[in-house]
Amino acid sequence: MHVTGTVPPSAPAPQEIPAAPAHPAGTTGDPGRHTRRFGLPVATALVMGNIIGGGIFLLPASVAPYGTISLLAFGVLTVGAIALALVFGRLAERDPRTGGPYVYARGAFGDFAGFLAAWAYWITTWVSNAALAVAAVGYLDVLIPVNDHRWTACLAALVLQWLPALANFAGTRYVGAVQLVSTVLKFAPLLLVAVGGLFFFDPDNLGPFHAGDGSAIGAVSASAAILLFSYLGVESAAVSAGEVENPRRTVGRATVIGTAGAALVYLLGTLSVFGTVAHDELVGSTAPFSDAVDAMFGGAWGGWAVALAALVSMTGCLNGWTLLSAQTPYAAAKDGLFPAAFARRRRGVPTVGVGVTVVLASLLTVYNYASGSARVFEILVLVTTFTATVPYLLATAAQLFHLVSGRRDRVDRARLVRDAVIASVAAGFSLWLVAGAGYAAVYQGVLFLFAGVLVHAVMAARRQRTEAPADGR
Repeated sequence: MHVTGTVPPSAPAPQEIPAAPAHPAGTTGDPGRHTRRFGLPVATALVMGNIIGGGIFLLPASVAPYGTISLLAFGVLTVGAIALALVFGRLAERDPRTGGPYVYARGAFGDFAGFLAAWAYWITTWVSNAALAVAAVGYLDVLIPVNDHRWTACLAALVLQWLPALANFAGTRYVGAVQLVSTVLKFAPLLLVAVGGLFFFDPDNLGPFHAGDGSAIGAVSASAAILLFSYLGVESAAVSAGEVENPRRTVGRATVIGTAGAALVYLLGTLSVFGTVAHDELVGSTAPFSDAVDAMFGGAWGGWAVALAALVSMTGCLNGWTLLSAQTPYAAAKDGLFPAAFARRRRGVPTVGVGVTVVLASLLTVYNYASGSARVFEILVLVTTFTATVPYLLATAAQLFHLVSGRRDRVDRARLVRDAVIASVAAGFSLWLVAGAGYAAVYQGVLFLFAGVLVHAVMAARRQRTEAPADGR
């Protein structure tokens, strides 16, 4: 890993690299009719749609065992998420190419750091897809009983993963359309609970402030590690920068607006659920927002309506995450750090990346249901918490590298102190989340990362052999 004051030869200075074309070599099919670049509204919807997806609809129940102290974790998490959003916005201004954290890490530290960011982020995306599908099944069960049998629930989770994958195969034009519609529809139940729930708020439902046996700081860290899943997606516009109009300007604005809007909805929504659903009931809930609406208005019709809207929201989130899951491997494959097949695109979508991702997420879903664990969602969430912090930390380190290097062409002197403080907050936030993920999640996450080191060794050897002179010297 290069840590000197110059950019390694294998990664030219970002300002010397033009933005990736809308349809680079390797694209097949009809790029015009099925492909469309994202403007600020769609880019913002991509960020908000990926942040506000399945996480918020299930996480109030996931953190309820820690008590209302988890609301404090939400506040701290929001500060860290906005710091990350600002860091990604500044990095995108410097290098507006598809790939996000991968591009930033490779530009600052070289191929291995770039590969590690891409590999960890790729793991995060397809594990997140499996977790989202599991969360969606909980709301599907409100409409159609599927949780009574483990394999019925597993089949439902697989269907929910493959439908968005088919939308991605149709082209980025349809991805953007689905994202806009699902983002608009998901706000109906969220705002209903977030705002309406305040009028039905009962402090007696809150339960204990600290319900666990450990320390208060440990409870905040543990609940924040679970809640991070609800903020995954803050990097969405940066990862898809190559498909965004005027990315140097649009990516930063979409990232900050989308993250701030999502944070406001999150905090109000979680507080309202805590205040409308009794604590003991919330701990065992598989559809807390539906339970909140039922408690507010009585009967089951409200819960059914919220469950339907939640399914739309989660499907839209899976739609966006499926696209993101293929973008980072695509960027790495173009640089020879991932298998070349991941660089194939059709109708603006890296189809091989989409296909491999949905297959891996499906296998993980089947494995977790087969294991018989009652905490499938929480287990998957904690694994993504660790793997997500790797590209986040590397991207933040890249920002600090540029700020400290003294290169005037890369640093805005007028914003140096502010950028340094924001990057430091984002870095500390990422390290804190690793600690909060817990030993089991870090253990499993490290195994995933070490498997990637072996893949990098093979890819680096093949690349070196291809670039070697004909005489073997």
